[in-house]
Amino acid sequence: MSRHLFIIGASGYVGGTLARHFAADNHTVTGLVRSAQAATRLREYGIRAAFGDLESDIDPVIAMAKAADAVIYAAQVAFDREPAILNALCEALAGTGKTLMFLSGSGVLMQRTEGAWSADSFAEDDAFTPEPLALPRVEAENIVRLAAGKGVRAIVIRPPVIWGPGDNGPVAHVYRSISKTGAACYVGLGLAVYGNVHSADLAALFSLALKHGRAGALYHAVGGEIPYRWIAEAVARDMGVETRSLTMSEAVEIFGPFGALLQSACSRIRDSLTRAELGWTPTRHDMLSTIGEPRLRVLADAILKSE
Repeated sequence: MSRHLFIIGASGYVGGTLARHFAADNHTVTGLVRSAQAATRLREYGIRAAFGDLESDIDPVIAMAKAADAVIYAAQVAFDREPAILNALCEALAGTGKTLMFLSGSGVLMQRTEGAWSADSFAEDDAFTPEPLALPRVEAENIVRLAAGKGVRAIVIRPPVIWGPGDNGPVAHVYRSISKTGAACYVGLGLAVYGNVHSADLAALFSLALKHGRAGALYHAVGGEIPYRWIAEAVARDMGVETRSLTMSEAVEIFGPFGALLQSACSRIRDSLTRAELGWTPTRHDMLSTIGEPRLRVLADAILKSE
């Protein structure tokens, strides 16, 4: 059945992937944008563009959400703003029975291991100690799930690292580290593991959740996991360079403060409930299949060309 979907964050990597996926599946899709350039990109795929800004004036966004059959929230805003925005959306949709899907992330439960491995792995409703920076995101998740008791078909989807065409994930970061150091870098022992899922598999999960998702549910989506050092070793082989272990202070200089945190942390999740309830099965498991892509190699070119 064709539906009218309103996607908040449609100009971003994941939101754009979802918008294109649902448009190709013959749904009517409206994407929230803030620039004419972003609007043009959406229209090229038959996606309606609606101008609005969550930060400066949320009322028109709320009105567009109420006019749609289903809402997907995939925006990238500061974590501390998310609870208020999601609360406003949930209150606006209360009693309508409409679907609201919130794209969260497994960063809420990541562990700061400084490159070491952790045996901990979390299923959908396992208890965990939240990452301090992500406490507002955890609050936003809870707001959405509790909205199921107020007549909203509210669902949280919590993927790990998302990779696929044009991504800017861990593999890209390692290629970029070569341009700064001459080596493919990892942090500490490089044994920290962050789960991953291909963007197309994640989009397929959103489709299943739209059709069959349970109000108040939390769904995980993981297609594989790989230690950061293995990524660095694969990139090093591709580019003919050495690998290099970074201290946390060095990692901050190379990857930036937030990037260093992500490149050194463990976030391992399981998704047995998701697979059992929705029948979701990912088909793409090897993030290293992107190794050697020209778009990635060019990220390392600066220092290599100067040698």
